[in-house]
Amino acid sequence: MNDLTGDVLTFGIEEEFFVVDRRGHLSHAGDDVVDAAEAAGDDQGELQHELTRSQAEAATDVCRTHAEALRQLRGLRNDLSGAALRRGYRVLPAASPVLFEANPPVITPNPRYERMAEHFGATARTSLTCGCHVHVAIPDKETGVQVLNRIRPWLPALLTMTANSAISDGYDTGYCSWRYQQWSRWPSAGPPPRFASLDEYESIVDGWLRAGSILDRGMIYWDVRLSDKQPTLEFRIADVAATPEDAVLLGVLARGLVATALADDAPAPHLSNEVLRAQLWRASREGVTGCCPHPKSGDLEPTKAVLDDLVALTAPALEAAGDLDFAREGTARLAAEGGGADRQRRRFAERHRAEDVVDLLTGS
Repeated sequence: MNDLTGDVLTFGIEEEFFVVDRRGHLSHAGDDVVDAAEAAGDDQGELQHELTRSQAEAATDVCRTHAEALRQLRGLRNDLSGAALRRGYRVLPAASPVLFEANPPVITPNPRYERMAEHFGATARTSLTCGCHVHVAIPDKETGVQVLNRIRPWLPALLTMTANSAISDGYDTGYCSWRYQQWSRWPSAGPPPRFASLDEYESIVDGWLRAGSILDRGMIYWDVRLSDKQPTLEFRIADVAATPEDAVLLGVLARGLVATALADDAPAPHLSNEVLRAQLWRASREGVTGCCPHPKSGDLEPTKAVLDDLVALTAPALEAAGDLDFAREGTARLAAEGGGADRQRRRFAERHRAEDVVDLLTGS
């Protein structure tokens, strides 16, 4: 998905979606919709099957500009939505199921997915979530570990930006990102520790494999990790965004953080995983219109102020990539209008019908 070319890091974005029926309940049509969209779509990006037959995934090609990423995400969403509508379904950009589902989802008939479902039981069958993953190019894995160490304190701020799972199972969960709480049930999920070296990173992964808490390296579910398939650092912290614009905003700020960390030779901050985990809990509860622990102090501040400081920190890298105005406009829009979780809550408050939230997110 990525390469390291010239002065600006390349990046790519992956989005997961639910495929729902006309009423908004999870369908079993994800595989069919992906196949139909692939046949009808253009050559940009890639569509993929997911863990359950209620889901679909879209991934951009390698991107160098935010405009390129935005164009591809819009196109991929349109391809999926068009294929779904022609079959009587809808594509739902929500990070957890909006309506209550009486039955667990059907696992996609794939040997790896079926093995995961058997090994992890209810964790695999009930932790049904849709995320947004951002890949950013890095020169090598050893450097990637050092970058990871430096950007860890900013993970709560990144989580707030796409929080998009406030209404789940038919009610208001009290969280802006309920997905983050659900996803944390996987044994390898959560914030990565501060690593002394690549060897320490690999020793933890080896310990997981020996314990059977992961079945393969694809199940390294840290909120940010080294990608095994591309020379990238992969951010896995975020909900699937309500809009392509929100997803690309996440992408350019993640790229800005990596570029800034690559240029910084100062020691990574000492932040314990216990404290970082608590900060992420708070970020998942509060979202973009609440408060977020500030990476510098650990104290709660309005999320808007934390995001403003994130943009200020990464401004040189954002400007070099042509992203600075886009980032400033995007964070200002989130502060003024709220994010996906806020839009869900406003619609739900009108009639207390989760079906209305489905209609909002699907554009119906």
